[in-house]
Amino acid sequence: MPDFRQLTDEQLLARCRFEAFRGPGPGGQKRNKTSSAVRLTHRASGISVIAGESRSQHRNRDVAIGRLRLQIAIRLREGVDLSRFPDPKRLDVSRKSADYPGVVGVVLDVLDSVGWSISDAAKIIGVTTGPLVGFLRADAMVWTEVNRQRKKMGLRTLN
Repeated sequence: MPDFRQLTDEQLLARCRFEAFRGPGPGGQKRNKTSSAVRLTHRASGISVIAGESRSQHRNRDVAIGRLRLQIAIRLREGVDLSRFPDPKRLDVSRKSADYPGVVGVVLDVLDSVGWSISDAAKIIGVTTGPLVGFLRADAMVWTEVNRQRKKMGLRTLN
């Protein structure tokens, strides 16, 4: 599978099944007349996300693409290419940034390559364990995935 981090939104959408439907949320009577909620399913992995917060299908599609990128970053592992690894200062990237799913994916790929050892991953990334744990803890989905993988490897979960 090609690296999703390099794909434009349109290229990623081409690899997905797109569904629009009437979903719950704001909109009143308009909500019952338009199919503004969006479900994207990544064909290769089966990962599916939904966005329906907005009355605009276009806005919901954009939100769904961001959610899909993050879910792919969390759930799919790729080989580690450290030449592409961002500057360690990039661990403070905002969750709202378009770069966030890519940084999460690379950090999780590094963790996977070292058997989910926080200290070994921190050395490779070029930070101490504190900032790495802080980055992982900042997103509940990422934190849960790291602990799930650590448990699978027989390591203690992180607090």
